[in-house]
Amino acid sequence: MSVRTDATPTTETLWAKVLSEVFAPWVIVIVLSGTVAWEATHALPAAAAWGLLVALTSSVIPMGVIVWGARRGRWDGHHVRNREGRLVPLSTLIALSGLGLALLLVLDAPWLVVALDIAMLVCLVVTSAITVWWKVSMHAAVAAGAVAILAVTYTPWLWSLLLVAGAVGWSRVRLQDHTTAQVVVGSVLGLVGGGGVFAFVW
Repeated sequence: MSVRTDATPTTETLWAKVLSEVFAPWVIVIVLSGTVAWEATHALPAAAAWGLLVALTSSVIPMGVIVWGARRGRWDGHHVRNREGRLVPLSTLIALSGLGLALLLVLDAPWLVVALDIAMLVCLVVTSAITVWWKVSMHAAVAAGAVAILAVTYTPWLWSLLLVAGAVGWSRVRLQDHTTAQVVVGSVLGLVGGGGVFAFVW
């Protein structure tokens, strides 16, 4: 007679946690900034400089603020799971992203990089506005938006990465941080507000 164990749920939860951390929005933005900056310049020093500027203002510094607040108990962790606690982090992110966009324009950055920053800022503003009353998934929005932007920038073959974005969405539901509806809406916002705006602006 077989013995029933809880190995499968535990394994699934572990994988969900790994996916949520490895493909967290701040991580994706760093990678996306570098890859788009490379396509815009095809020169390592320039790509590193522009990519770093976008990454710092749209990912690294905002994440530092979020971690700082989490350690002081201002919100419930670096993913800011409680909707009410997202106001300050999101406002900070919008302000810093806006600053980054202004710097890109003043410094005459390649338009492809500017288009990326515009698309990310638009997506951020829309998802933040929705989060005021409904906790839409930022993980899903950023993952789906990144896939769309990479597919537009490089090759349609990269649409296959939507499988990864789907796995990220699954992880958020599995960890009970979001409902399926919140993940689906986040994904649509990422595709339209991120990828759609990027394609239009570029």
